[in-house]
Formats: sequence, C-alpha cells, structure tokens
Amino acid sequence: MTDITTIVDLMRDTAELTQSRVPRGLLLAGNPVQTLTHHYISPCGQFSSGIWESTPGHWTIEYDESEYCEMLSGVAVVRDMQGSEKVLRAGDRFVIPSGFRGTWEVVETCRKIYASHAPQAGH
Repeated sequence: MTDITTIVDLMRDTAELTQSRVPRGLLLAGNPVQTLTHHYISPCGQFSSGIWESTPGHWTIEYDESEYCEMLSGVAVVRDMQGSEKVLRAGDRFVIPSGFRGTWEVVETCRKIYASHAPQAGH
C-alpha cells in the first residue's frame, strides 16, 4: 500500500543527479553538459520523471519513448528530419512522441521537467 510519503515533489525533493556529455556520434555542434535528475522511476522501469538541464549545443535525437516536457528556463530549438522547427521557451509544455527523429539545439542553457514513458521491451 502507498501513502502520502510516496508522492514525489520534483521541485523540492532531492534526488541523485548525473552529468554527461552528448556522445560524439550524435553531436553536431558545441560540447554541452547535460545534468539529469531522476526523481522517480516506476517499479517496472517504463515510466520516469525528473529534471533535465543542458548547456548550449546541438545534437541528433531519436526517441524510443514518449516524453512530456515543461520548459522551466532557457531557449531550445527542436527540428524534425524535414527541417521544420519548433522554438521552445520557459513556460512551454509539449509532448515528443515515440519515434520522433531530428535534432535538439540548446540556444540558451535549458532546464525542463520531463515525464517519460517507454514501451515494454519487445512491443
């Protein structure tokens, strides 16, 4: 059974953070530092939520999960494979569906809340 203590507050609760760089094979420009704070990962491992940050840079993306995002700060540009783009700023809320391919460019250091759902392996 769960109770009130199992509710996760992304803006107040502490969580372990990890920093990484975009792998060279995906990197198009810059040398961004990404910080990921997983605040919650479901017992089955398919759902996670937390805060993601990145310094400026440009890289390719390919989503195998669906992800809801809320931009807290910064400016980013997401482009699809055809070159169409969407500029994202603080306050924007959006979903990137599974199967999306394109690029992510951080113009000004970004911080976003994410909630991600990955399909079951083999589905």
